[in-house]
Amino acid sequence: MSGHQDDAREAQWSDPREEIEISVLMANGRLAPRRFASKEDAHAWAHEEEGERVVEINAICDCDL
Repeated sequence: MSGHQDDAREAQWSDPREEIEISVLMANGRLAPRRFASKEDAHAWAHEEEGERVVEINAICDCDL
């Protein structure tokens, strides 16, 4: 392999512990069936008065944040 290919492979790698997604935990205990671009979008969608809450999850390693 050439050095150029090694450089390209390193540039594409990202730490899976940093792959954080924003979601809404609905009152029924399930995650919302959609993705959110930001916490603000998730808060706007969530019905927090009904027990829903915005959460940050790492779906790759299933880590609690």
